[in-house]
Amino acid sequence: MSRRHQVPELAELEQQLSDLAGHLEWPATPEVAPAIRHRILARRQWFESRWAIAAAVAILALAALLVYPPTRDAIAHWFNLRTRITQVTVLPTPSPLPPGPIGQRLGLGDSSTLPAARAAVQWQVLLPSSLGVPDEVYLELPPPGPAGGEVTLVYGARQGIPASTRTGAAVLVTEVQGNLTSDSFGKTLGEGATIEEVAVAGHPGYWITGSPHIFYFIDSAGIVRYETLRLATNTLLIDEGGTIVRIEGDLTKSQALNIAASLY
Repeated sequence: MSRRHQVPELAELEQQLSDLAGHLEWPATPEVAPAIRHRILARRQWFESRWAIAAAVAILALAALLVYPPTRDAIAHWFNLRTRITQVTVLPTPSPLPPGPIGQRLGLGDSSTLPAARAAVQWQVLLPSSLGVPDEVYLELPPPGPAGGEVTLVYGARQGIPASTRTGAAVLVTEVQGNLTSDSFGKTLGEGATIEEVAVAGHPGYWITGSPHIFYFIDSAGIVRYETLRLATNTLLIDEGGTIVRIEGDLTKSQALNIAASLY
């Protein structure tokens, strides 16, 4: 068949198909826009989350590098930073003192008053006039206290004598009947502690400085008793004619001797 006979036949076929299309029933075209929009948003969120994770990892890596001083300085030099990056140590907040009276925290015995303590023992309780009236008074009778009892006067901060940040006490004056000699210390002094013989108004004594230390004395019943110096600071011990007076605090030797000289 020649080419010129094919063209009319094709045109006639197209016409027939167009006429047929009008008689066919086509299904409704679905709404695809929402589904496409949902997929686009999901893909965008996935990319954004990937970037967020990558950024977090980069920040953590940079923070780790900044902790190391050589790397920190190299980074600063690379960025041409004029401000030096320094690591600041956060100082701990000081712990507050436990609540309650000072003597209870130090285990000084039962709380008392000066008149009551004097009435409970058979010997004279001395008072340092340079420190005035004590803030707290404690009494320890046997047992568990030594024979004849033990009295402790507690003083808070006084002029030139700060209170301890650990205990709240500035000075402790402890008195007990007994005998005290240089042998009372033996090898019980802490490492670095020193002991020096002194005298106050003719009474022998010992000035102890340095590390925490323990000493022993013979009480009025002849029993050897070991005592720990409670404030772990400089200490003056005086033998006041059978009464051992122990003065503890953050004191200089001169301050301790002045307190001992004011006992009455």
